[in-house]
Amino acid sequence: MALSTRQRRPPPSDLSSPSSLSSPSYSKLGKPGNSGGDVEKDKGLGWFLPLFALGMLRYMSATSNIIHDCDEVFNYLEPLHYLLYRSGFQTWEYSSQFALRSYLYILFHELVGKPASWLFNEEKVRVFYAIRLFLGLLSVITEASLVVALSRKYGKRLASYTLAMLCLTSGCFFASTSFLPSSFSMYAMSLSSALFLFGKPAMAVSVAAVGVILGWPFSVLAFLPVTFYSLTKRFKQAFLSGAMTSLSLLVLSLLVDYTYYGRWTSSVLNLLIYNVVGGGQSHLYGTEGPLYYLRNGFNNFNLCFVLALLFLAILPIAKKKYAPDLVVVVSPLYIWLAFMSVQPHKEERFLYPVYPLVCVAASAVIESFPDLFRDKYNPNDNSLLVLMAKFLRPLVLSLILCASHARTFSLIHGYSAPLEIYKILDHYEDAGQGSVLCVGSEWHRFPSSFFVPDYVSEVRWIDDGFRGLLPFPFNSTLGGTSAAPHYFNNKNEASDEQYLRDLEACTFLVELQLQRPYPSRGSDLSAWEVIGALPYLDRELSPPMFRSFFIPYIWQKKNVFGMYKLLKRIQK
Repeated sequence: MALSTRQRRPPPSDLSSPSSLSSPSYSKLGKPGNSGGDVEKDKGLGWFLPLFALGMLRYMSATSNIIHDCDEVFNYLEPLHYLLYRSGFQTWEYSSQFALRSYLYILFHELVGKPASWLFNEEKVRVFYAIRLFLGLLSVITEASLVVALSRKYGKRLASYTLAMLCLTSGCFFASTSFLPSSFSMYAMSLSSALFLFGKPAMAVSVAAVGVILGWPFSVLAFLPVTFYSLTKRFKQAFLSGAMTSLSLLVLSLLVDYTYYGRWTSSVLNLLIYNVVGGGQSHLYGTEGPLYYLRNGFNNFNLCFVLALLFLAILPIAKKKYAPDLVVVVSPLYIWLAFMSVQPHKEERFLYPVYPLVCVAASAVIESFPDLFRDKYNPNDNSLLVLMAKFLRPLVLSLILCASHARTFSLIHGYSAPLEIYKILDHYEDAGQGSVLCVGSEWHRFPSSFFVPDYVSEVRWIDDGFRGLLPFPFNSTLGGTSAAPHYFNNKNEASDEQYLRDLEACTFLVELQLQRPYPSRGSDLSAWEVIGALPYLDRELSPPMFRSFFIPYIWQKKNVFGMYKLLKRIQK
């Protein structure tokens, strides 16, 4: 006779995730058909796949990314170049009189730049790419953490969709290796969100503080949802962790500012006062309409951005799955987008902090396609509409990734000439020490002094009609980083000293020759010889559709190109 034994019923604690902060929130344990035993066997995506996939794509970004914003060059690469090589350009924000930029952020990257400069010696271009690889590594670690956190809480499908978009959407591909505080805040946003989903609110608040103080102070608004919700969960631990991190970084920033600016000042406070309390002068650098970020978001994320905006619309149907934790994680996207859209001065990089959240929100919408047609009283409903919705998910994801790939290729192939043309200077050392490199209207595409060999003693601007204030070289005789030169002002008014008047002093000349009814300096072949020329996409004459997305064969035929040239003066 078979013996039967009575099995003890497992306690409720065995059926729920011990790391969950809120019991009502959805997790993959709540999916139909999932048992506790199944979940023990399937803990979601491991670390290897996100780290490997993101590592490959971020390496590609580090080695092929263009420079999208001259602020990256003049406010971050140039000060770092000065700290490493004692030469580089200074902007008015780094004048000791104004002290709007933190040297603490620069020093953080010098931790990589200094050893790289010892290793590669005079090969400064390699130092530039070493710094980019470091930025890519930060992106890999923080975004992989976010993917794994999503996988453990919401399952492999949502995490896999997010991983694919983080890897291939143009916005994330380019922002991930840009040397900008907004990119650093983006890393912090990914990691803070991941820690929040892992059930570590105190660490999430600390990382948010690092993203704001070491990165971009204005991103504080984007970190508020995770910070406030973490405080409601574990107030004492989260508050103490955030307060100690903030205080430590503020004190360290103050000491670093004193060391480099030569006076007691806080760059964090100065920046906030200039832009908020003092009314700011950002409109001096250009204004855009309220739809700027919507257009920009579609260019960088295509259908992914549209789906991300629809996350709130599907929330009533998917509330059980995503509220409250995922809603808290994604909400900064809408808060930040609304806030930045009403600011007169707009730049693409201002949206960087919430770029990963675009991918998360869009992935949640794609995963919820079947829920839009499923009978709410029958979670196992597999009607024809539900099956079609399931089939639609990979199709939509594929469309997003293909369009993103086309956008990325268009930007790299269309606008990489400035980075490549300056590398040619390494092959013309015979020009001799003391050579002068002159740049006119292309000053804003100058890729930084990392691309200027040591035999070139000066990079000088020549007057091509620009009437704003240009950067000046750091002046060591006036005190270097602690100097407050008289030629700087905060009104974007040109200085009489910023242009080279004697053009005969130019050894090399960089200029972009477009199909325009006026002559260029380099067209005088009796004075200049072309030593390098690369095609550069003419944005004004190319159709928006074809210049925005790379379509093989058609892209080359439909677009108009100028020539980005490096010229050398002919010796007479």
